[in-house]
Amino acid sequence: MSFDSATIDAAREGASGEAGLKLKTTRLGGRLVRILVALIVAALVAQAFYVVQARPEDLVTGVHGMVDLISRAMPPAWSEFGDMLWPALETVDLAIFGTTFGVLMALPLAVLAAANVTPARPLYYLARAVIALTRAVPDLVWALLFVTAVGLGPFPGALALSVHSIGMLGRLFAEVIEDMDFGPVEALTLTGATRLQIFTHAVVPGVLPSLLGISLYRFDENLRSSLVLGFVGAGGIGFHLLTAMNLFQYQTVSLLLIATFALVMAAERGSAMLRRRVA
Repeated sequence: MSFDSATIDAAREGASGEAGLKLKTTRLGGRLVRILVALIVAALVAQAFYVVQARPEDLVTGVHGMVDLISRAMPPAWSEFGDMLWPALETVDLAIFGTTFGVLMALPLAVLAAANVTPARPLYYLARAVIALTRAVPDLVWALLFVTAVGLGPFPGALALSVHSIGMLGRLFAEVIEDMDFGPVEALTLTGATRLQIFTHAVVPGVLPSLLGISLYRFDENLRSSLVLGFVGAGGIGFHLLTAMNLFQYQTVSLLLIATFALVMAAERGSAMLRRRVA
């Protein structure tokens, strides 16, 4: 069977036409999807504005009140600087305690919650459940529970930070262990090494830099959280800040806010520098 040139050209034109039609349909479908996504995002933002009862005009009319509050807070009560040092130390120590014991409790859970090194599947699910529970409950709620149990002071805040840190640290530690290079583990397994030897000589060296970086980042977060926990009686600068606000001692409030800013910035820069060193 033979085809003349006209038949071949017609077939080519038909094929190119079908391809062009498919391309146009694909482009039209892509535009419709983008428009639909944009409408959904706009609807979500609009309902958020409605639910939170956003009133931007109130900010404009309330500016004079904010200015009056700031003017009453100036100058800061520098004469109370010495009295502020102990609450500042409490705040830093809350973060240190919470991070240290959070790491110590999260490490064994992370080993059990890592699918590639867990000794048994039931332990894997149990560890994942504990990590999810400690992460799901906010640290403020943990602080309220521990304040009820052991009373006011920095100790319940330290316990709350420790327990809440298990959730974030345990999950991230487990993910780091699951993503590690498994070559050294397999090599030690072939030599007949025990599970403990494999963990100490292959798993730990492979994930230690990442674990240290995550722990330092968590310390930075715990320092910020310890300020808020003081509002429920867990000590630190937050407790004194709430007391000063209730007593309308705005100059003391401004001093405590300056101290808070200095602590947060120092911790952020220090932890960032250490993370670069261990990376």
